[in-house]
Amino acid sequence: MIRGDGILLYIDPGTGSMLFTILLGVIGTGMFFAQKLMMKIKFRLSGGKADVSEETLPYVIFSDSKTYWTTFKPICDEFESRGIDVAYWTASPDDPALKEQYEHVKCEFIGEGNKAFAKLNLMSADICLATTPGLDVYQWKRSKRVKYYAHVMHSAATTLLYRMFGMDYYDAVLVTGDFQTKEVRELEEVRNDPRKELCVVGCPYLDGLKERLDNTENAGDDNPDKERTILLAPSWGDAAILKLYGEKIIEALVNTGYNIIIRPHPQSMRSEKDMMDKLMGRYPESDRLKWDFSPDNFDSLNAADLMITDFSAVMLDFALVFDKPVMYAEYELDKSVYDAAWIDHKLWQEETFPKLGAPLKEEDFGRLKEIIDETITSNIYADARVKAKGEAWAHIGESAKQIVDFLVKKSEELKIETQTEEEEKKIA
Repeated sequence: MIRGDGILLYIDPGTGSMLFTILLGVIGTGMFFAQKLMMKIKFRLSGGKADVSEETLPYVIFSDSKTYWTTFKPICDEFESRGIDVAYWTASPDDPALKEQYEHVKCEFIGEGNKAFAKLNLMSADICLATTPGLDVYQWKRSKRVKYYAHVMHSAATTLLYRMFGMDYYDAVLVTGDFQTKEVRELEEVRNDPRKELCVVGCPYLDGLKERLDNTENAGDDNPDKERTILLAPSWGDAAILKLYGEKIIEALVNTGYNIIIRPHPQSMRSEKDMMDKLMGRYPESDRLKWDFSPDNFDSLNAADLMITDFSAVMLDFALVFDKPVMYAEYELDKSVYDAAWIDHKLWQEETFPKLGAPLKEEDFGRLKEIIDETITSNIYADARVKAKGEAWAHIGESAKQIVDFLVKKSEELKIETQTEEEEKKIA
């Protein structure tokens, strides 16, 4: 509550949290700027002996979480193989990138949260590549010393489930497939936004999964005599499977007699801990049941014969890379805080997910084993998987090359633009 001029105002907790976060970001940036100002003053007082200038980096890759190393590693590897210098800045102190032994890719931890954004807000670079949405919306502001910002999609899912204005202030968006291009253009038209540069480059994360699968000995093991394994991989929140069905879905899975892997969304352990503690207490690990909290989902995806999920984009990993059947829980998603709120038709994945597998309905839990068996042995979803792959995953196995090609070309264009501007200034 805020009282002013005799009027009682109410700020909901979500808005209050957002305002507090913005305030911290402003304070952090102010402190960083003050440090820079003090350094400049010392420079003047020292007669110009102190060097406070910052090098303009040709390429900066920013990762706000170690989770996205699966997206950035193929890109960094491609830069390294070409002998091109690039700075990789991460906000995760345990980012796997920090253990890499690169010659041309300099990996640096720049601090967490607002400390990282403070550095980003004043960085000097030709091009910045990131998966982070919300540039110039919240704490992360466009630096006047960065010429070009490019956003790279980290999954083949819809672009419209970013929080409002998630990509609006990027100069370019590197998308995984044609359907994402259509989404971005439609949003620009509806909001009358400037047109961003779009390039279909594929998906480094999916490419990495596919490469690992291709190099795995037991990949695609369809031995009819082997015991079946079912993977429950929900998202989190009120519309997610564990919140909707709780013990009922786990009990139904245990009763199938199959091997069960439950891989909750990482956010569940933070935002739904009471629920998770209760479920894990009721269903502890056993020879038939495993709880998977590993950062790497490959082993679970590879082991499973069928996935049960909801609106999680992991469905695309399983269906497109591993080419295996899924079951999905129908859900109602509140789109009011997402870019999807501007669109008056179903999202691509709302149209696509139901075609990739059988629906999961509570009234069918008593015959879940039968439905699982029918879904695994049926071929009716195979064509839908092929169609979805064609729409969502371009340049299979070549995404890193496509991305670096785009960035290098853009770098050359920016150099020409800078030279032209300098020549025009001289003439003027």
